[in-house]
Amino acid sequence: MAAILKSHDLAEISVPGVKVEKVPARSPDGSVAPGLYNAWIWLDNPQQFNSYTTDMVKGVTLAFRNVSNARDVSSVVFTGVGDKAFCTGGNTKEYAEYYAGHPQEYRQYMRLFNDMVSAILACDKPVIARVNGMRIGGGQEIGMACDFSVAQDLARFGQAGPKHGSAPIGGATDFLPVMVGAERAMAACVLCEPFSAHEAYHMGMLTDITPGLKLDGHFIANPLVETARVYDEFGRLVFGKPKTGEALKAGKALLAKGQVDLSALDARVGQLCAKILLTFPDCTTKTLEELRKPKLEAWNRNKEDSRAWLALNMVTEARAGFTAFNEGPKDDREIDFIALRQALARNESWVGPLHDSIQPKAKQRA
Repeated sequence: MAAILKSHDLAEISVPGVKVEKVPARSPDGSVAPGLYNAWIWLDNPQQFNSYTTDMVKGVTLAFRNVSNARDVSSVVFTGVGDKAFCTGGNTKEYAEYYAGHPQEYRQYMRLFNDMVSAILACDKPVIARVNGMRIGGGQEIGMACDFSVAQDLARFGQAGPKHGSAPIGGATDFLPVMVGAERAMAACVLCEPFSAHEAYHMGMLTDITPGLKLDGHFIANPLVETARVYDEFGRLVFGKPKTGEALKAGKALLAKGQVDLSALDARVGQLCAKILLTFPDCTTKTLEELRKPKLEAWNRNKEDSRAWLALNMVTEARAGFTAFNEGPKDDREIDFIALRQALARNESWVGPLHDSIQPKAKQRA
């Protein structure tokens, strides 16, 4: 008589914007392993670059709990729908129109966000981030919570915090120093300058990269960045840096002629899943738990303080930054930083006209 199996899931997943599917697991030779699967968790909000809404955060958390419990799952693949974005973080429309100015509400939201990151870090199965496009802001943070990252090389990476009214304390300030070192983490988190997949791989943030652009039936490397180890006019090593001038113009022409194709990315993710399949499952889980400890220790030490600060920040800089991004013109979604600093130097209060005076529309009127 077959044993009746208990369910350890918290709830079934039925959330718009999050999809879960089981894909038959394959051995390295390509043969199907009957009865075994890889679980794919999809962020399905491509119209908004797979940014996560409150409901999606809850869905991702439940999804990771459920696939972690699944007895027939070998690996978990976390990704986004389409070829433009893995995830660009929290949904700025929702932030601007609901959470801005409401710290108590945002504090509760951040509890959910913290649970999502913790669910990734606590998954009993290896988690592979399939980086199909931009991994920015909170998207970068949930991506770094994963155990492996494989990216197509048109993808861009980076943080957005201090440019848009927040601090990258949803994981970036915890994970980046562990992964790339203090100096590079400082530059990424403070300057918020996006970087290429080639740079991310060179820094040690990615397990692997694959070409994402096909031209005349053949894959080519990202034509917008330097993919060779060369030196610029200042003697600095250039690897994955954006091209400029005529080289950039020629790269854009190639990009326009080509077609984004994620088949190489899928093949590389499949190969990684196949390698994991041929390991002892409990030994693999214990290895994951040990290797996750540096990230977990930093995350658990800071997440509650970060939640409180992010909530209070929704009254001041976050409110201004998210409003600007949501309502500003497409080519100008940042506040007037100089005007803000000048106003604060005059000891002007955030309670009053300051918020409106630094918005992009105010800059245009000036």
